[in-house]
Amino acid sequence: MTGTASGKAVHFDDRHLHVELEDGRVISTPMHWYPELQAATLHQVGNYAFICRGTGIEWPDLDYHLSIQSMLAYADERRVA
Repeated sequence: MTGTASGKAVHFDDRHLHVELEDGRVISTPMHWYPELQAATLHQVGNYAFICRGTGIEWPDLDYHLSIQSMLAYADERRVA
């Protein structure tokens, strides 16, 4: 992948974390990959902010940070395994 993936919105359900990117793609990864988010309340998970020019996500109530690039790399790595 070339360029930098920047986030536009975060959505989640009981099984997946969905990150909509500025270019229209949506990354969906299982919530169980993120135990801190899975254990959080709906309010805590819903309180997020994009950081680092949209390349990362911060959940300030949880002191948890997630790189969009790492989500893409981890998803690719899991697909190959």
